[in-house]
Amino acid sequence: MRIVEFSSTRHPHGTKNGTKTRLTTARRSLSQSRNRPPKCRIKMKSEIALGNRDVWGNRSIWTVLLGLTVLTAGCATRPDATDTAAVAAYEEANDPIEPLNRYFFELNNFFDIILLRPSAEIYDGVLPSLAKDGVRNFLDNLRSPVILANDILQGEWERAETTTSRFGINTTAGVLGLGDPATGWGYTRHGEDFGQTLAVYGVGEGPYFYAPLLGPAPPRDLVGFGVDMLFDPLTYIFWDDGYTVPVTRFLVNGIDIRARNLETLDEIERTSVDYYAAIRSLYRQSRKDEIANGVTDLDDLPDISNINLSSDE
Repeated sequence: MRIVEFSSTRHPHGTKNGTKTRLTTARRSLSQSRNRPPKCRIKMKSEIALGNRDVWGNRSIWTVLLGLTVLTAGCATRPDATDTAAVAAYEEANDPIEPLNRYFFELNNFFDIILLRPSAEIYDGVLPSLAKDGVRNFLDNLRSPVILANDILQGEWERAETTTSRFGINTTAGVLGLGDPATGWGYTRHGEDFGQTLAVYGVGEGPYFYAPLLGPAPPRDLVGFGVDMLFDPLTYIFWDDGYTVPVTRFLVNGIDIRARNLETLDEIERTSVDYYAAIRSLYRQSRKDEIANGVTDLDDLPDISNINLSSDE
C-alpha cells in the first residue's frame, strides 16, 4: 500500500521556506463538514517499452479500475441547485465518484487492520530507533534520482544541487545511505515528484480518486506516480526474473511509514466526524503546501507537521 506523505516541513535553501500549521483548524473544519541461484539483471531498453508487463504488471487490473471509474462517474448525486451550501460543498470536494472512492478507502483500511498495522507495530516494537533511522535514510537515498529529475524539470537549480550533494555524501560517508551526514552539513532533505512538477506547469489536480493500495491519487498525481516509476532506476532492476527488489522496497517503505504514524493516524480517526473526508482534506492541503514548497497561507492549512505518510519530506 502506498501511503502518501502529509508533510509541511520544507527545505530552507533557495526559494523554499519552512512552514508549520495548526491541526486544530482542520479538526474544527472537518467536524463541521462531517533452489536456482538468483540472478540480478537490468532490463534493456527494448524490454521496458510502455505497456510491457515486466514493468507495468498486469494491465488488466488497471483496465478494470479505469472501467470502474468511468462507469461510476455519476455515482455521487449532485445536490439540488436551490441548496447553495450543499452545492458549494459538493464542488469543493470535487469527488464525483465518492461511493467508489469510499469503497476503496474501506478496502484499504481492511488490509491496514489485518496486515499493515500489525506489521508496523511489530517493526516499531522490535527494531531499535537507530535501525529504523537507517532504514528510513536508506529508502530516502534510493529516491534521490526521482527527486533530482523533478528538481531539474521545475527549474529548481539550488534544490537540484542539494539533492545531488545529499546523494553523494550519504552514499559514501553515510555508508550506502544508511546514515544521513548530509543534513548535519547543511544539505536538508526535501521531496519532489512529477505530480508536483505537473502542478508547477499549471496542470490541475482533477477529480478526487482513492486508488486501491495507492491511496489518494487524483489524475494528476496518478500520472505523476507512473512517470516517477520511469525516473526510478530500481524500476528496471529485477532479481531472478521477478519483482523482488521493487516489491521489497515497496513493502518495507509502507511498513516504515505506517510505524511512524501509528498514534497520529489513530488521533485523526478518533477526532474526525468523517475519517474519509478528513484524509481527503488533509491530502489536498498537504499537496497544496508541497507544490508551493511551504509558501502558503497558514490559516488555510491544518497542522500536518506530525504526519509523514511517504518517503519524501
